[in-house]
Amino acid sequence: MRPSLAVERRGPAVWPGAPTPLGARCRVGPDGVAGTNFALWAGGAEAVELCLFGADGAERRLPLTELTHEIWHGFVPGVGAGQRYGFRVHGRWDPWTGARWNPAKLLLDPYARAVDGDFSLPAEVYGHVRDWPQQHVADTVRDDRDSAPFVPKGVVVQDDDDWADDRRPKTPWPDSVIYELHVKGFTRLHPGIPERLRGTYAGLAHPAAVEHLVGLGVTAVELLPVHQFAHEDHLLRRGLRNYWGYNSIGYFAPHAGYSSSGTTGQQVGEFKRMVRALHEAGIEVILDVVYNHTAEAGELGPTLSLKGIDNRGYYRLQADARRYADYTGCGNTLHVVQPQVLRLITDSLRYWVTEMGVDGFRFDLAAALARSMHDVDMLSPFLAVIAQDPVLRRVKLIAEPWDVGNGGYQVGAFPPLWTEWNDRYRDAVRDFWRGALPDVRDLGYRLSGSSDLYAWGGRRPYASVNFITAHDGFTLRDLVTYERKHNEPNGEGNRDGTNDNRSWNCGTEGETDDPEVNALRLRQLRNLLTTLLLSTGVPMLVAGDEMGRTQGGNNNAYCQDDETSWLDWSLPEDPGRRGLLDLTRRLLALRHTHPVLRRRAFFSGRPQGADGLRDLAWFTAEGTEMTEGDWYSPTSTLGLYLSGRDIPGRDARGEQITDDSFLAVLHAGSRPVEYLLPGPPWAESYERVLDTAEEDQTRAPGTVHRGGERVTVGARSVVLLRVGG
Repeated sequence: MRPSLAVERRGPAVWPGAPTPLGARCRVGPDGVAGTNFALWAGGAEAVELCLFGADGAERRLPLTELTHEIWHGFVPGVGAGQRYGFRVHGRWDPWTGARWNPAKLLLDPYARAVDGDFSLPAEVYGHVRDWPQQHVADTVRDDRDSAPFVPKGVVVQDDDDWADDRRPKTPWPDSVIYELHVKGFTRLHPGIPERLRGTYAGLAHPAAVEHLVGLGVTAVELLPVHQFAHEDHLLRRGLRNYWGYNSIGYFAPHAGYSSSGTTGQQVGEFKRMVRALHEAGIEVILDVVYNHTAEAGELGPTLSLKGIDNRGYYRLQADARRYADYTGCGNTLHVVQPQVLRLITDSLRYWVTEMGVDGFRFDLAAALARSMHDVDMLSPFLAVIAQDPVLRRVKLIAEPWDVGNGGYQVGAFPPLWTEWNDRYRDAVRDFWRGALPDVRDLGYRLSGSSDLYAWGGRRPYASVNFITAHDGFTLRDLVTYERKHNEPNGEGNRDGTNDNRSWNCGTEGETDDPEVNALRLRQLRNLLTTLLLSTGVPMLVAGDEMGRTQGGNNNAYCQDDETSWLDWSLPEDPGRRGLLDLTRRLLALRHTHPVLRRRAFFSGRPQGADGLRDLAWFTAEGTEMTEGDWYSPTSTLGLYLSGRDIPGRDARGEQITDDSFLAVLHAGSRPVEYLLPGPPWAESYERVLDTAEEDQTRAPGTVHRGGERVTVGARSVVLLRVGG
């Protein structure tokens, strides 16, 4: 970015304006004069200047002299959509008490709805002297150089959309299938999308992208962060970028880097058109949001926005107020107990629902948001406000139920209204298929909805978001190809990323030409996908797993903005990968057709009729119901019987819901097993629906077996049978 031209301290008059809403909003002022109202909460500040930037970079500074409840505000006539702006906030420089005001630093409006420009992070954007020789005190030495030439600007956006023509899908939780994707990575290499649209919101809205989602059968996309984010200094120094986007700096602005139409407000309209296109296809839009920390890092991080507006008001500080309380591993933690911080977050959430059309949120490190003063508290202000908010309590709310602080692991603890990423499901399923489970007690809970975690307070099986992979970690293909992470391209000496992968490489580390190893890997992929999509709860797929996408063993590809992370759309051309895609589609169609796979209540496990049949039963390889001792014994074979006649609840017309019954046999052993199918009263016969041991799935369906018959279940495979007669 080139330096600003001369600063003009005179300009248009600033009228008093109003303290609400916060941010920049186009308005008609007194006497019908059009302009923009600016409002900034800056508790403890001594003065605030609004800085307007022309197309040539010239800056005009306008003092905001009106102060109402710690909000500095003013109406500027003649200023409209497209105007670039920022703030300079005056106050004490006293890092020892947490005060870090520095008017030399141009600050991004926390409520800016569009951002123009990139954060390049030269030394000038730091409030302290970044390169001070004594680094242990560098954060206490104020840097008086102007940062304006080197930082992005907020952009005034016109309110021009009421969503009157939009029809939200409103998919019920039990019917939901979530598909986690990256806006850029999903479309960057798609051959059916015009080059100029690839990697953008418009690219995701393109019919070629939507067609894949609809054909797959997912009901919602969960977008990796699309709030405006910045790249960390240590990545920029190594020539890398933050690809995932978990480094937010603008909670109201769609990330400008994903816009094909422009960055002076056009990104807002493009995002809305993307949401509309997905809604028209029946697909909900869920945002992965990062309200636990910002891109300003700790005391040695840059001064971009909140740190310079009111450091003590926005961030959790330690007893030594120079230091930040870090429950996120990213240098800082937003102080959600503070009213202005809680307002910032909830205002942002409501904005994305009401003005941008989204249908829900997945909260990164949600436990950090649930902390009161120190401990995680499920009665915290954040959770209480969400529970009573008339807008937010009606959308999908997904918690990543942990953070990195003491007591931060909270799986199963979030209150009703919330669903949670269930990492215990992930671990149990991975361990079963790699032969590492000592017994199947935990697996039984995970396959049937995790009642041990969620059957309290009115929560239902769909409180569990079941996943085997996510953006963070191995892809599904890498899970069966690598036992060790291979993160060398990240430039951190392979120290980054987890070592607890719970993966199995099928005998060979990395890609191989060995046909037996590759056949086994494909079968393991089929097993993992089948297990996920037959389990009770809400399944989450990661984009590309249905086609066997690889990251070359990188389990922390957050900084790989290249082919490592982008979805390779040529994969289905490989016959084996095509079969994987077809199986995923078939499983999702099966799930959509059969309510027994989408239960709205937990299983009782008790007899439901005179014949003694239960809604859920478990069988050994000998066709006998599992005893308590069986649950505690090592086994590689588990039979799961789901009764379709005992589904709780009624349909929209008040009729009892009934369905087919199914028996799923999961066998993780290295040799085939002769499985005895349970006979009457469980079933007179069974029709084979799918068998993951078969590479050609079209050969499996239709075969009928008698109850009491022994059937061969192939090594490391799943057989699904429909109960007959």
